[in-house]
Order: sequence, then C-alpha cells, then structure tokens
Amino acid sequence: MSRSLNKAILIGNVGGEPEIRTVGTGGRVATFSLATGRQWTDQSGNKQEKTEWHRCVVWNSARGSGLADVVEKYVKKGEKVYVEGEIEYRQWQDKEGQTRYTTEIKVKELMLLGGRQGGGMGDDMEAAPRRQAAPSAPRKAAAPAAGGDDFNDFPGALEDEDDDLPF
Repeated sequence: MSRSLNKAILIGNVGGEPEIRTVGTGGRVATFSLATGRQWTDQSGNKQEKTEWHRCVVWNSARGSGLADVVEKYVKKGEKVYVEGEIEYRQWQDKEGQTRYTTEIKVKELMLLGGRQGGGMGDDMEAAPRRQAAPSAPRKAAAPAAGGDDFNDFPGALEDEDDDLPF
C-alpha cells in the first residue's frame, strides 16, 4: 500500500482582516492571507528579500463551532500566526467563462504567536502562544474541570498546557 502526505506548515503575518462568511448549509468559513518571507545575500553581497502570500481557508465543524469562530474572534491584521493544514488546488469558471485556478491552505490547526504590536489586548491576554486545533470526534463525558473552565472556550482552554515547542 502506498502512503502519501499533504501537509503545509507556515508561520507568518496576517495580511488583512479575515473575511468570515456563512455558506448555504449554515457552516461558516474564514479566509485570510498570510505573508511568509525569506532573506538572503546574493553573490554581489546585496541583501535580498522575498515575500510569499498564502490564501488560508478555515472551516467550522459540522457541529457549528470551530476554527472559523476562533479566527473571527482573535486573528487580526498584522498578527503572527502558525497554521498547519493541507494544500488544495481548485479551479472554476469565472463570469466570463475563463478557467481560474487558486491554491489554498485548508487550515486544520492554528496558533496565535504572541500579542499584537500597538495594543488592543488587555492585561488579561498573555503574550504566550495559544493554540487551537480543529475539533475532533465528540469526547466522552468527563467531570468538569476545577473552576468550571470549559476546554472549548478559547484561549483559556489550553493556557496551562505544557508544550515542548521550539519557539
């Protein structure tokens, strides 16, 4: 049996305010652009820089809550984020009958990497990375956590999680 993997991992800055839409089935989708860049020195000793733009698409789960809600509530222009997902290529016909193509990152996991520069965040928001994964299958009922914290409430749900992330 042959196995394959379609995975994109990006860390970059959000290029504009996310766009949130409700589709015909009642689901919600968020889209935003993400800028990643690289710098190098060419053979002449001149510094070069290149920015790549990625179209990120974030869907809510069929249960009606999920990452699109997180994007709507917390992701803002200029924010540094980590996204993990799949690369998807699509094509369609525009109004003039021309075939159009697009490449998108279907986001499955999203992590905010610190506070926005210039304020807008109260003292109750920490600059530590906060992460939210796509909702998984329903969990078995468990006793409520001490203090009544709901693990579906973002970002307070995972603040105490100890990650071994390299950044």
